[in-house]
Amino acid sequence: MGAPLRFLTGITTTGTPHLGNYVGAIRPAVQASRRPGTENFYFLADYHALIKCDEPARIQRSTLEIAACWLAAGLDPEQVFFYRQSDIPEVTELTWLLTCVTGKGVLNRAHAYKAQVDKNTAAGVDVDAEVTMGLFMYPVLMAADILMFKAHRIPVGRDQVQHIEMARDMAQSFNHLYGEHLVLPEAQIDESVALLPGLDGRKMSKSYDNVIGLFSPRDQVRKQIFSIVTDSRAPGEPKDTEGSALFQIYQAFASAEETQKLREAYAAGIAWSDAKQLLFERIDREIAPMREKHEHLVNHPQELERILQAGAAKARGRATPFIRELRQAVGLRNLADVPGGTKKDKARASLPAFKQYREADGLFYFKFVDAQGRLLLQSAGFASPKEAGQFIAGLKASQALPQDGKAAPAAGVSSEQVHAALKELADSGN
Repeated sequence: MGAPLRFLTGITTTGTPHLGNYVGAIRPAVQASRRPGTENFYFLADYHALIKCDEPARIQRSTLEIAACWLAAGLDPEQVFFYRQSDIPEVTELTWLLTCVTGKGVLNRAHAYKAQVDKNTAAGVDVDAEVTMGLFMYPVLMAADILMFKAHRIPVGRDQVQHIEMARDMAQSFNHLYGEHLVLPEAQIDESVALLPGLDGRKMSKSYDNVIGLFSPRDQVRKQIFSIVTDSRAPGEPKDTEGSALFQIYQAFASAEETQKLREAYAAGIAWSDAKQLLFERIDREIAPMREKHEHLVNHPQELERILQAGAAKARGRATPFIRELRQAVGLRNLADVPGGTKKDKARASLPAFKQYREADGLFYFKFVDAQGRLLLQSAGFASPKEAGQFIAGLKASQALPQDGKAAPAAGVSSEQVHAALKELADSGN
């Protein structure tokens, strides 16, 4: 039996989860944590929260509420690694190690940074106005979160795929210099993730002020549900399920049989008030038991703290020896130890390497660089990382440039130099 597949999920500690967060992220992640043959890491990303929020009390309260939400929703801290990011100092140390192998150009392409630059440009102010180094370095910290625990799969939305590709790029750069220490992660996109509509029919979001609180008091949840916007059709008039926010929310909680019954009730002209009452009862049936546990944990923060400290100790059982290995690899060593690496390490560090990344246009590119970091070959865009990987494999096998325009030597580099570098890489067995 092989090693378990490792999954990692971060939860930013700003705000309070709502029903859309539960259906789209919390519930499926808790269900996924029970998969056999896997190790699952869930962390409260409180360092990341500092980039978005400068209110200490809000950070603390949000950490408390979000930790309570995940545990109330069924996450078992005994079966997973559940910890607070700031309790793992090895993560920040790895962040620095990655910073030292990451080009500024890589971070210049990060979506969040580029969005702020575009906003500033449109406003006619300095391009870096309101750009903190926290915002700029966000992808490096995220990469450290992932690479520290050798995660194989990172469940993310499409807007986060770039960060996983950047983490891969950083891992490749580190491994190229210091040997194969870091595992290259892959993004896992779940196309079936439910996007819950809010009270006004738009996507449920705090920015639209249209949310239903996950663990709000029962009466408040009922009041919010009864404020869902519906059309003016009277009781007895058939109603459409298509485009009905009320129906879509019900469907996210109900069984196929329950959903079919409501569909039939729509066709029979159910009154909107009755439909809303049905929705409230169905949601309450699932949430009520969790609400009780959530309330208990929020009112007993010392219990939550014990769980998080135990999770941190468990996570550091992995992180501490690994950071020791990485410190040794980069040369942060005991002076009494015999210096020098193995011949294999030195040979690996002197080889050219491929680096793959994803651009803002959604396409995947690769660079071929020599041991000194000089660009030898630059590719055109590929539709998927698999396609780019297959092309790279073909280059290595043929040791020659293709004639289809999918890759071209960098300025000042001859085809013969690229061919020689490819041959060197192929001869090494990589």
